[in-house]
Amino acid sequence: MMNNQTQKTLLVTGGAGYIGSHTVRMLADKGYKVIVLDNLVYGHKEAIVNKEVSLIIGDLGNKELVNKIFLENKIDAVIHFAAYAFVGESVSNPSKYYQNNIAAPLNLLDVMMEHGCKKFIFSSTCATYGNPQYTPIDEKHPQNPINPYGQSKLMLEKIIMDYQKAYGLEYVFLRYFNASGASTDGLIGEDHNPETHLIPLIIEAGMGKRSNITVFGADYDTPDGSGIRDYIHILDLGRAHLLAFEHLMNNGASLACNLGTGVGYSVKEVINVVEQVTGLKIPVVIGDRRPGDPARLVANPQYAKDALGWEAEYKDLKDTVATAWKWHSNSKQGKF
Repeated sequence: MMNNQTQKTLLVTGGAGYIGSHTVRMLADKGYKVIVLDNLVYGHKEAIVNKEVSLIIGDLGNKELVNKIFLENKIDAVIHFAAYAFVGESVSNPSKYYQNNIAAPLNLLDVMMEHGCKKFIFSSTCATYGNPQYTPIDEKHPQNPINPYGQSKLMLEKIIMDYQKAYGLEYVFLRYFNASGASTDGLIGEDHNPETHLIPLIIEAGMGKRSNITVFGADYDTPDGSGIRDYIHILDLGRAHLLAFEHLMNNGASLACNLGTGVGYSVKEVINVVEQVTGLKIPVVIGDRRPGDPARLVANPQYAKDALGWEAEYKDLKDTVATAWKWHSNSKQGKF
């Protein structure tokens, strides 16, 4: 634990969510003072496992509340996770996504500028790239989102860059691929409602909590016909946010980088790995392709290594699935 004179304070928005809670735990374990702001629409207060972390239940849209947090604390940096992230819902209800993913963070950015807090780590996404023109995807790949979710993340990236030019805001954009896994001790994990991520859906199908897992498209131009994705472990993602914060605190330059393993697994391969790790038999149904789903989405993570000294430690999917299985098979049955 660092002494109070050097202890830095972070505000983490959406810190009770899946990626946020793992990052918050890591920051607190390192000795940083962490304040979490989360409206608990998708987050879980039980996911804040460090007693010294302050959880403020509220919404980024409440500018008075955000201002109060900054008045009462000297915030050194903000890590911004709070966003809606269901692609299909963003298509059917774009207003919800633009309000929450752009309008609400504008409140936060303006309060930050008023209080002289100019370090911002943004939880972005590979969805800003849209359908890949080539893989693996590096940071030079054109950004052309194909849904309002990806669009909202790209718009906020552009707003932040404008704030840098006008007000001196320093930033790190972390564009991640498929977040997966859970804490190694099984204490916190992935608990979405509705669940949309592949690994927990497969595990739930194996546990009998859902009737089957649907493979959307088995006729892609891939070795087994199913779509290939880059599955990045949640602890690797958390570590990247920690490194991004330390990079900015050491006066590092603003940057954007992809977070992935650089290794792709097909949907059918993921199902096989889950069967191997868990011993469960997974009921599988083959469905039609979903509109807008590319055949292959894999990161080129080299720049994250060059700029932040980060690379994924969990590159074997079996290790990632083992942590997810520990979470889902614990006494709480994978739910808080």
